[in-house]
Amino acid sequence: MTEGAQHMQRYMSVFRIRLIGRLQYRTVALGAIVTRFCWGFMEILAFLALYRSGHANFPMARAQTVTYIWMQQTLIVLFSVVFGDGEIYDAIGSGAIAYELVRPMGLYGRWFCQSAANRVAFTAVNCLPVLLIALIMPQPFRMAVPLNLGQLLLFFLSLSLALCVVVAFAMLMYVSLFYTLSHRGVKIIVTALTTFLSGGIIPLPFFPAPALALVRLLPFAAMQNMPLLIYSGHLAGADALAGIAFQVFWLALLLAAGQLAMRRALQKVVVQGG
Repeated sequence: MTEGAQHMQRYMSVFRIRLIGRLQYRTVALGAIVTRFCWGFMEILAFLALYRSGHANFPMARAQTVTYIWMQQTLIVLFSVVFGDGEIYDAIGSGAIAYELVRPMGLYGRWFCQSAANRVAFTAVNCLPVLLIALIMPQPFRMAVPLNLGQLLLFFLSLSLALCVVVAFAMLMYVSLFYTLSHRGVKIIVTALTTFLSGGIIPLPFFPAPALALVRLLPFAAMQNMPLLIYSGHLAGADALAGIAFQVFWLALLLAAGQLAMRRALQKVVVQGG
């Protein structure tokens, strides 16, 4: 087995162990399911009121917006840059990073797999109930399902890339914590910035044209915005493929920037007492 294959096997083991561990928190998942359903329902009510006003031409059809919101609430943790990585924050703040550095694997790859597994595990537990409820809701609250197999495949590909982009951006946030005394401020800023600019508050097509022209070029547009627009049917065919290429571009750039920043930070890291 080559050295690269051995490293990949170690990272996948980290991912699998973390995934199994996170799947045990059933009570937390139940609370999240209720929260996601109620919040999604209120969002849909607000948008339906706008559509019924009939005073404007909206960039997305009503059914597309409803589907976008349900899928967003179902996969919200998967797209959260700041989520469930307390062990990483503690390792940096307490000096336990010294133990991480002696493990027989790269720190960047280990943290990347750990963060991805946290998000996948939580989503796997609570996504199905919300999806089932959304699919049996009466119109106009019902979520649509793409009947085109090609569109579904593009959605899952875009979804995987979106998760990787989210985690790659989170890795830059972790590296920034090496230079701060507290992670609270960084987490608040990152949460507000990424949620709004990735379409977590309102879908990006609803942004004013001047703002959308800029936002659609940023890495945030490669997060939840892309797979949700593909699933809802707003992006299809060549436009969907262009969106996926956009995600690949930002993923490669963020991975390179993250690994470079991690190497520089570790060269200057100082652990008190040693």
